[in-house]
Amino acid sequence: MSKNAYAQSGVDVEAGYEVVERIKKHVAKTERLGVMGALGGFGGMFDLTALDVKEPVLISGTDGVGTKLMLAIQYDKHDTIGQDCVAMCVNDIIAAGAEPLYFLDYIATGKNEPAKLEQVVKGVADGCMEAGAGLIGGETAEMPGMYGEDDYDLAGFAVGVAEKSQIIDGSKVKSGDILLGLASSGIHSNGYSLVRRVFADFDGDAILPELEGKALKDVLLTPTRIYVKALLPLIKENLVNGIAHITGGGFVENIPRMFADGLAAEIEEDKIPVLPIFTALEKYGEIKHEEMFEIFNMGLGMILAVSPDKVEKVKSLLDEEVYQVGRIVEKEDKSVIIK
Repeated sequence: MSKNAYAQSGVDVEAGYEVVERIKKHVAKTERLGVMGALGGFGGMFDLTALDVKEPVLISGTDGVGTKLMLAIQYDKHDTIGQDCVAMCVNDIIAAGAEPLYFLDYIATGKNEPAKLEQVVKGVADGCMEAGAGLIGGETAEMPGMYGEDDYDLAGFAVGVAEKSQIIDGSKVKSGDILLGLASSGIHSNGYSLVRRVFADFDGDAILPELEGKALKDVLLTPTRIYVKALLPLIKENLVNGIAHITGGGFVENIPRMFADGLAAEIEEDKIPVLPIFTALEKYGEIKHEEMFEIFNMGLGMILAVSPDKVEKVKSLLDEEVYQVGRIVEKEDKSVIIK
């Protein structure tokens, strides 16, 4: 067999080397305190002793972006999907009280196209910078036969650190706590199997009347908001009793994850800043109104449980509009009551 046997099987090693060279400048932008070593080693390194944490607890999360990737491929726009991947991981660990430290990504593709993969990793690096996490490693796997030439998959893994005393695990949430919502940037990165079905017959450049002059593809590919910078100061000052990341499962599944079984969340629907895209999804998909809250974030990507005496302090520290959407009550039958 010739020396080009691997290339003949569909794997372009030289293209892999080119990807590494292309992404180095993006990775370098994510360097932060504690990052050790350089890109290209067998393992990413991080020095915990560089941090001022007395009782460090590592909190990790891993996720992908689901079938939102299929829209990135369909619309040939790859520079923001990496931020989605970072966001899905770091938003989970910040909800537990952890400051993101580092991130690793995994990209699998049918054909290694260096320019396209550079755009994907640029998005990952942008997300890491927004989250304050170092991009310390990753893997790009060319897998012909497993994926089509234009296809790729993306997943990530984040590790953060929390002071043991500041872990947010739901144990501090109690009846009477006020629920404060932080706006989402859009659909974020869940529910896209349904989203794609609803808009299957629409052109990506379509401007629907509900979308306020924006092209459908731009709205659907709006990257997931990263909440780290907003939430870290609140966590450091022990101002938050519970945090719910409103991701897959919407309000109904995610809000109860931040409190004990004997409690419930009472939500005032008219206080939720419902984004136009959700109005469009409900209309064109003929989705039951109550079901929307079981699937999507509806305009709020994070919901915080805060003691009544700390609400004004929390609002003063957040440089954005904060939506007071409800309260924690004693549970009767449902865990989430939308009024």
